Amino acid sequence: MTRHKAAVIGAGFVGRVHIEGLRRLGNVEVSAIGVGPEDDAARLSAELSVERVTQDYHELLWDPAIDAVHICTPNALHFPVAKAALQAEKHVLCEKPLATSAAEAAELVKLAKKSGLRNCTFHNLRYYPMVQQARRMREAGELGEILIVQGTYSQDWLLFETDWNWRLTSSVNGPSRCMADIGSHWCDAIEHVTGMRISSLCADLQTFHQTRKRPKQTLETFAGGGSAGAQSYEDVPVDTEDFGAVMFRMGGRTRGSFTASQVSAGRKNGFRFEIYGTRASLAWDGEKPDELWIGHRDAPNQVLLKDPSLLLKEARRYADLPGGHSEGYDDTFKQVFRRFYRSIENPDAEPEYPQFAAGLRQLNIVEAELASHRSRGWVDVPEGENQR
Repeated sequence: MTRHKAAVIGAGFVGRVHIEGLRRLGNVEVSAIGVGPEDDAARLSAELSVERVTQDYHELLWDPAIDAVHICTPNALHFPVAKAALQAEKHVLCEKPLATSAAEAAELVKLAKKSGLRNCTFHNLRYYPMVQQARRMREAGELGEILIVQGTYSQDWLLFETDWNWRLTSSVNGPSRCMADIGSHWCDAIEHVTGMRISSLCADLQTFHQTRKRPKQTLETFAGGGSAGAQSYEDVPVDTEDFGAVMFRMGGRTRGSFTASQVSAGRKNGFRFEIYGTRASLAWDGEKPDELWIGHRDAPNQVLLKDPSLLLKEARRYADLPGGHSEGYDDTFKQVFRRFYRSIENPDAEPEYPQFAAGLRQLNIVEAELASHRSRGWVDVPEGENQR
């Protein structure tokens, strides 16, 4: 088994999940962590059991011992860190969104292609076993022609005006928050499952809290409670959306709609899609990840429970545990990482994960949503490069 050394840049919520997921592979060592100037490097080193923690990520990029870099920073740093990592001849796995603009993402796609290095935009929600089962059922023709696609990605962690996170600051997050952060996950997954592309859309966005209360101390993402208990805070204007509703077309015939929200009380991570075909329909709920609903017009409906022995052959490869043993959010990280590092070992292998072109694709959709909202009308989505 080939062993690899990885550096993780960013040690917040998602950086920690990356570290845990990498350790589950068995052949990848998290040899270094890059953190921000506000972080306590010594404390993080002890807490995460990584000896090398630095506030200068550049020294990690130019270390010949490091094979790959995982970028888990705030969004505005994705582009410069990914570009520098490619220039340092590192394989790169970057959290979504790939950049804060389609223009930046296009530059990364071009640079990655020229370098020949492995590159991945981390749209991990494709990798639940039952999402893969849905894709394989569609590929097998079990749904017939797809007529309607709909769903939502709803969360509640920014419901109160006292809820605060760096994502609320557009200079750090980028011009879109809700749609870029979770709406992009929904669009990526639905294009992956259906094999179709969103060709045009009409979007309505809303910022319910035009002003929020920012605490004068650091808070952890998804910690709950917001800054209500903070000793002091300041009022800050917000210019990114809390919610978005999108109607869309997939080619000439298929129609769809979805919402994305970070202010829906009680929905902790409500990622759901429904796909209606001429032969059958599918529905999946990320808060019940081991269940896939199958709908019929002239026969009883079904609920298929995750069991590798019952899944289609190609979907079975994404389930490691037997029936009755749940596989959830953290397992999707392992599935992506496994395929990413296998592709490093085999330069001729076709990547089984979303590459930087997939990140560019989602930024094209996000920018179309922003343009549609501004114009209050339909906008075509640039076709871009097709990718698995």
